Amino acid sequence: MRSLVLVSWCFCLFAAVSSQNVGTQAAEEPLNLPISVCTAPGNCQTEADAVVLDSNWRWAHTTTGYTNCYTGNLWDTTLCPTPETCTTNCAIDGVPLADWSGTYGGSVTGNKFNLKFVTVGPYSTNIGARTFLLDSTKTRYRMFQLLNREFTYDVDVSSLDCGLNGALYFVSMDADGGAAKYPTNKGGAKYGTGYCDAQCPHDVKWINGLANSKDWTPIPGDANSGKGYYGNCCAELDIWEANKQSQAFTTHPCTPNDQTRCEGVVCGDNDSGDRYNGMCDKDGCDFASYRMNDHTFYGPGSTFKLDSTKPFTVVSQFITTDGTDNGDFKEFRRFYVQNGVRIENSKVNFPGITAYDSITDEMCAATKGLFGDLDDHKNKGGMKQMGEAMRKGMALVMSIWDDHDVNMLWLDSNYPPTGNPSTPGVARGPCPTTSGVPSEVEVTQANAVVSFGNIKFGPIGSTV
Repeated sequence: MRSLVLVSWCFCLFAAVSSQNVGTQAAEEPLNLPISVCTAPGNCQTEADAVVLDSNWRWAHTTTGYTNCYTGNLWDTTLCPTPETCTTNCAIDGVPLADWSGTYGGSVTGNKFNLKFVTVGPYSTNIGARTFLLDSTKTRYRMFQLLNREFTYDVDVSSLDCGLNGALYFVSMDADGGAAKYPTNKGGAKYGTGYCDAQCPHDVKWINGLANSKDWTPIPGDANSGKGYYGNCCAELDIWEANKQSQAFTTHPCTPNDQTRCEGVVCGDNDSGDRYNGMCDKDGCDFASYRMNDHTFYGPGSTFKLDSTKPFTVVSQFITTDGTDNGDFKEFRRFYVQNGVRIENSKVNFPGITAYDSITDEMCAATKGLFGDLDDHKNKGGMKQMGEAMRKGMALVMSIWDDHDVNMLWLDSNYPPTGNPSTPGVARGPCPTTSGVPSEVEVTQANAVVSFGNIKFGPIGSTV
């Protein structure tokens, strides 16, 4: 996932405790979200999981008072002259149930989780959010071992238009949020710590239990977010990135796959020209129906095979070489169910290219060759390397965000925006290249909501 916009706290409510920790007056109360773990068709057990808010969105303040350590898009230079001092001086706080809907736009209805894009609270305006799924202990992320398994959920993106992304994906975070590895991380998974992804994001405020305040620079045009010296990398499996105009699913292997704080070349930063010199495949191998030249498969209205103005079910299957949990990852398959009808995934639709309908090494090589893209997916180990992250276990992320880097054009418009849309791979969606500007999207789509529900996980063929 790319960088998200963060809430800017400008007030003080709770008493504080030490280090990267939590306050004593604001109880941490995750949102209960039941999921189903299946063993066979019709044989699923409900488990009492919960949704926790990423620590990036939490109020950071002094451990001895109420003074902000982070305001707007800047760390306080007096409290945070170095990452170590900042970590000693500052704490993060809990999220009580009332703040979920009133501040962050999150709510649960039955087994459905909803995230509203912009929430104007009594003291702040929150834009976007990123959340993780905890297991029934409420202290650890649920780790999904995905090989030879099926993952299913219902989604509603009907209110998300050009420039927005309602995303559900997996990343190779530590189950405890890194608390065991990094003693200064006092919050752990219970407080949403440890986020990483294949973009090696520099906007993560806390990495390895330390404030990422070194060389922190505000992001131009973003009143709430910035970038620090360090990035935080790990493998990423994008199950769903979408608005009602376009959608994609993508594999992003890394070497190594595990959470790794990066600096310099291995971060693969675009600004330094090192995108393909880093440890992660930032492009990934994507299957996006519109980009694969099927412009009738997905979109708003009954003329499309999959109508994005109505809810539907997304089914992802992770096929191994030998059909067992021990095999290597070879294929990411996808189909949908809407109005009780099974809808097979679209196919690659270019002359001279096999009509692939899933992600495989062969599909990645063929489409990247056609598009003229560097095959960094292969260079980073391809499907097999992606599978090693899946074998170990990955945490589930659900988010809604806009894009201050390239206005989400990579998902729903022509990208690069100056490219010829008749060139294979350039057209990724029907949105204008002038769309997706955050300052506009945050006003016109403030009330947009993405919903994920009825999550099921089990052997292939067990969840639908």
